[in-house]
Amino acid sequence: MADDILRDSAADFGEELIEKSLRPSTLSQYIGQEPLKARLQVYIQAARQREEPLDHVLLYGPPGLGKTTLAMVIANEMGVGLRTTSGPAIEKSGDLLALLNELQPGDVLFIDEIHRMPKTVEEMLYSAMEDFYVDIIAGEGPTARPIHFPLPPFTLIGATTRAGMLSQPLRDRFGIVEHMAYYTTAELAEIIQRSADIFNTTIKESGAIELARRSRGTPRVANRLLRRVRDFAMVKQRDDIDDAMVNFSLDLLKVDSAGLDEVDHKILRTMIEYYQGGPVGVNTIAANIGEEVDTIESMYEPYLLQIGFLQRTPRGRVVTQAAYEHLGLPFVEKKG
Repeated sequence: MADDILRDSAADFGEELIEKSLRPSTLSQYIGQEPLKARLQVYIQAARQREEPLDHVLLYGPPGLGKTTLAMVIANEMGVGLRTTSGPAIEKSGDLLALLNELQPGDVLFIDEIHRMPKTVEEMLYSAMEDFYVDIIAGEGPTARPIHFPLPPFTLIGATTRAGMLSQPLRDRFGIVEHMAYYTTAELAEIIQRSADIFNTTIKESGAIELARRSRGTPRVANRLLRRVRDFAMVKQRDDIDDAMVNFSLDLLKVDSAGLDEVDHKILRTMIEYYQGGPVGVNTIAANIGEEVDTIESMYEPYLLQIGFLQRTPRGRVVTQAAYEHLGLPFVEKKG
C-alpha cells in the first residue's frame, strides 16, 4: 500500500515536472501546427509498429515557431535518444563523423540551420542518410587508404529558416518535408496561459489574447514579451496581468497593435519616405537601416509579407496600402 502511494506520488511529481517545462515533450502537449502534428502522429506510429527509425525529417519556416522543440518531441515520442547540433558547428567531415559515431540504433540527430553546413560535410551526409555508412580517407599521400564506416540506422531531423538555400540532392534525401506555419491568436493565447502558469504568474484571458495579437504569430516572441510584461506587472505591484497592463507594457517596449517593433517601422518608413513605397531592393533597405540582409530576410520580412504589409515583386519590395493605413500615412496609388 505504501509502495503504491509512493509510486503514485512519484508519477504525479513526474507529470508536474513535465507540465512545468516551457518546451512540451509530447505531441499532445504541443500547441498549434495541428495538420503537421496529425501527419507526424501517423508517421511515428507506423515507424514504431515496424520497429524502424522514423524517415528523415526536414522542418522549415521562420525562426521561433518551434522547430527545435518539435525535434525533441519526435525523439521523445519515438522513445529514442537525441543529439543536437547546428550547421555552422560542423566545420569538417570529422566533426560529423564524431556525431554519427555516438548514435545508437534509432536515435535522432538534430541539425539546426542545416543550410549553413559546409559542402564537404553535406556530401558525406548523403551516404549516411541513404545507406547508413560513410567512406573516409585515413592517412595522407601514398599511405592514404579508404575506410568503410558502417552506421546504425538513425533519423536525421534538419531545421532551416531558408529552405531555398538547401541543395536539391540534400532536400531529396528527406522523406518527410514539413513547413511550420505562423500560429493563430487563439493558439498563442493558449501557449501564453501555459507559460504564465509555469512562471507562477496570473494572466487574464483578455491579457493573453492582447499579448497573442502582438506576438507576430510566433511562440518565441510571445514568451519573450510575457517575461517583459511580467516584469512591469511586478514593479507596478499588480497581482494579475490584464489587457490594460499588456498595452501599457508593450507601448513602452514600442511594440504596436500589429506586433511591429522599431525595426519593422524603420523598414516601412524608409521605403515610404525615401523610395515612395518601392519597389526597392532588400540590399538597399539593409544599407539604409543598418541591418544585415539575412536578418531582414529571415526575421522581419516573412511576417510583414504574411500580414500583407509588404509585397515581393520582380523589381523589389513594395509597401502595401494596408501598411500605409496602419502607419496613419496617406496612400497615393501609383500610375502605370
